[in-house]
Amino acid sequence: MKYSRVCLHSFGYELPPHIVTSADLEQQLAPVYERLKLPEGRLELMSGIRSRRFWEPGTKPSEAAALAGRKALTASGLTPADIDFLAVTSVSRDMMEPATASFVHRSLGLAESCQIFDISNACLGFLNGMVVLANMIELGQVRYGMIVAGETAEELVRSTVQQLLADESLTRKTIKPAFASLTIGSGAVALVMGDRKAKDTGHRLVGGACRANTKHNDLCQGGQNSEQETLMSTDAELLLEKGIETAAMCWQAFVQETGWDKDSIRRFFCHQVGQAHSRQLFSKLELDPARNFETLPVLGNIGSVSAPITMAMGIERGKLKSGQRAALLGIGSGINSVMLGVEW
Repeated sequence: MKYSRVCLHSFGYELPPHIVTSADLEQQLAPVYERLKLPEGRLELMSGIRSRRFWEPGTKPSEAAALAGRKALTASGLTPADIDFLAVTSVSRDMMEPATASFVHRSLGLAESCQIFDISNACLGFLNGMVVLANMIELGQVRYGMIVAGETAEELVRSTVQQLLADESLTRKTIKPAFASLTIGSGAVALVMGDRKAKDTGHRLVGGACRANTKHNDLCQGGQNSEQETLMSTDAELLLEKGIETAAMCWQAFVQETGWDKDSIRRFFCHQVGQAHSRQLFSKLELDPARNFETLPVLGNIGSVSAPITMAMGIERGKLKSGQRAALLGIGSGINSVMLGVEW
């Protein structure tokens, strides 16, 4: 995929108010740790995550997404009437029906002519949303559009802790598939994109590539059980291996599509799963880890919000400057991967 007229305008993000450390979660799991003789600090040591953020109880994904969307819209200098397209791309959603996008659309006061829908693809949803919007801009169907995501991890983490405390049959081996759920955090992000013919920001979406490796779609699966609790089971080691394998295929396709080489890319903003994942990913792709901007230690894995909020915070902190190239990399359970190139 290549683009000639797609601009990035502005990001907006919202961090939940409550900081929950890995030590806090281990304290809740103290009976399990004691019974299985697990060492304190194991969660942070395994993941590299010191903390993650949680919303106030009862916060809906649409409410979180709207907070970020409002900030992105203000930063863009556009009005609600200017937005022709809205997609909500988070794993979390308010309900099965109607689309979460309908609640965000109403909250932001967007026009009746604005096309809205949800896009769901696990942690890769936001980047998929960028591709959908970019295609519509390139075709001249949309002048300005917005992608938003609001992840609410509280229920998943709470249910996981309760299940682990209640399961007397757990062993050091059988507890492993649940640990990935304890790395999840909450957050919200939004991005306004537009047609450079309407307004040229100088921040161009150049193109990208995608790859699917769906024979491994059983490695990370989640949903609600019979007690209506949200739970997830992850083969973290194999998921890491196959995810990196898929990202490597995507990287090769990205290089061919864009004509970029690794030395020309100043900054990488990646979907973050864990410290070991980042190290192995950059080693496999033979990329410089010093060029990878991370928020993982303090935000954890925020699902579809991870890669874009990391880019938003990196730009805010001066990690990407005018004229430099950046690459956004996402890997979603399933397994599939998307890499997008931006000239800032």
